[in-house]
Order: sequence, then structure tokens, then C-alpha cells
Amino acid sequence: MKGLILAGGCGRRLRPLTYTGAKQLIPVANKPIIFYGIEALVKAGIDELGIVIGETAKEIHDAVGNGEKWNIRITYIPQQAPLGLAHAIKISKEFLGDEPFIMYLGDNILKEGIEDFVHQFEKNKPNALILLTKVPNPQEFGVAVLDESGAVKQLIEKPKEPPSNLALVGVYLFDPEVFTAIENIKPSWRNELEITDAIQWLLDNRFSVESHMVKGWWKDTGKPDDIIEANLLVLEGIESVNNGRQKDSEINGRVRTEKGAVIERSIVRGPVIIGKNAKIIGSYIGPFSSIGDNTVIENSEIENSVIMEGAQIRNVEKRIDRSIVGKNVVISVTTKSPRTHKFILGDQSYVQIIK
Repeated sequence: MKGLILAGGCGRRLRPLTYTGAKQLIPVANKPIIFYGIEALVKAGIDELGIVIGETAKEIHDAVGNGEKWNIRITYIPQQAPLGLAHAIKISKEFLGDEPFIMYLGDNILKEGIEDFVHQFEKNKPNALILLTKVPNPQEFGVAVLDESGAVKQLIEKPKEPPSNLALVGVYLFDPEVFTAIENIKPSWRNELEITDAIQWLLDNRFSVESHMVKGWWKDTGKPDDIIEANLLVLEGIESVNNGRQKDSEINGRVRTEKGAVIERSIVRGPVIIGKNAKIIGSYIGPFSSIGDNTVIENSEIENSVIMEGAQIRNVEKRIDRSIVGKNVVISVTTKSPRTHKFILGDQSYVQIIK
């Protein structure tokens, strides 16, 4: 079985972060989001992977490489425009061949992985297997309707009035019949070939479509708040590792420091991860914070935030909370500032607060 990861979207809902970088490479607990999907597929036994890429192709390729990190083979499949999930499958037909495959959206993270999902498909051999979870906002997702026996009855893409709260998670398993389905559907009002329409065609034509309920948590990291929440959920599971250097500091809870990290005259309360060569000086780093490689946090307070590689935050007296700070961003305060700050800052930003 081959795997297909979709990484062609431009991430409009994550701007300004995605003006200068691929959304699939935004770090969660200091690891690019797409890496979680690759690792889930590898753990499920996939050793040949196709990645559908768009305008951020070079960034994705540079970060992921040819698969050596995971001892797998990776093929890159260009998509000229984000024309829908079913379109991504259609253009990948030569790579996928006539065998079953698993499709994983590159901005999704599942706590428990996908091994049970794959085992169900291999055991029952349906034409399609979809992954479902209950959500409070089903109008923002593809939604499934099940009959009294639990069989899949209907799929609707982002309905204004959702008939259920069961959302399609961004992981799907198909056999080659999905290509026939895609050839028989038309673009939606969004001018996209919708995967929900392809699966509905399979249902309407009496092919076998099964569902599997998510175990543990799942996050679609499509918006800034989703990144913050995913970071929190991943950090809940980290273990303490100390590869850095500490001086005159108080470290509480589960804290992971990478090689070259320096913590001086600071308080760090986990769960927290601090990247390589980061410098934390005279500062407070609170729970659920990810501090990237080569960052400098000086005389400042950070909590429940994602601070990316190379950022510098100095003399911010009031706490930065639930924020995302992009690569090489500089934030400095010269005089007294408001009580709290919240930032969603893209790479290379510079913020100076004067009052």
C-alpha cells in the first residue's frame, strides 16, 4: 500500500504566517506539521509515499527531502492549483497505480495515529474507508450521515445546516474504484473536485464505504487558534529531557531542552520545549510553549505560544499569551506596555512597542 500526503494548499486562513512559508511546515512542538503525518504513515507500515505539492514546492522538498529521514521513498507530484482533494488523487494516478492507498492531509495531526484505521481496511476490504469524529462546528467540514446500523448513508461538503456533527477527518483509504468515481463527478461551486462527491458517487453506485471513529484527539491546523491548540495537545505528551545548560533558574514540570539551549536567571514551567541554541535570559516561560531553535527570549514572559526559529523577544514586561511568532521576528519594548499582548506575526516581522 502506498501513501499520499497533500501539501499543495496555500493556507489563506493562516496568513500572514503563510505569506512567507508553507502551512505544512509551521512547527507544532518544534516539529513541522507535515512530519506528524509522515511519521503516522510510516508507523502504519507505509514505505512509499507521494507528496502533492503546489506553490510552496521547494520549501516542502527542502524540509522533507527524499525520505531518508524515515527510511522510505518519496515522490513529489506537482499540482498546478489547489483544485480539490479528488483532483489531487486524479493527478496522482500514475504514482498510485492499481493498488489500495491511504491519503493523508498534510496539515492534520492525530494523537493515536492510523494503524487501527489501516487494519480495518485490510481486514474488511471496502472500496473506501473514511475517518470520522464529532465536532462542535460541522459546517466547517465535510459531514457524514450514518444510518441506524452505523453504515455511511450520505456525505455533504461544508453544509450550511449540518445534518450531523460527524466530520470527516483528513485521512482516507481507497481502492482503485475511487478513480472511476472521480471521472464521474463535476467540479463544485468552489470549482474543486470534492472528495465528498467522489465518495458519495461510490455510495450511490452501491460500492462499499465504511467509517471508523477517531480515538484520542485530532486537529486540523488550518487556523492560528488550531496551531495553538495542537501545540498544547502535543506538549501534553512530552517527557523531560535536558540537553541544554541551566544557571540560576527554576525548572518545573516536563521540560525538554535541546542541545546548546541556555536558560539563565529564568523560570520555566512545563510542559515546554526549548530548541537548539535558544537563549532564555531573565524570563518566564509558561506551560504549553514551544521555543524554536536559535531564539532569544530576554526579560520577557511567554505562555501557551509558538515562538519560531530565530525570533528575538526582548524587554516585553507583560506576558505574551496564545501567540504565534514567525521565524526571525523581532519584538522589543522600550517603555511601559499594555497588560497583555497577543500576536500572530509572519516571518521576518519587526514589532516595537512604545508608550
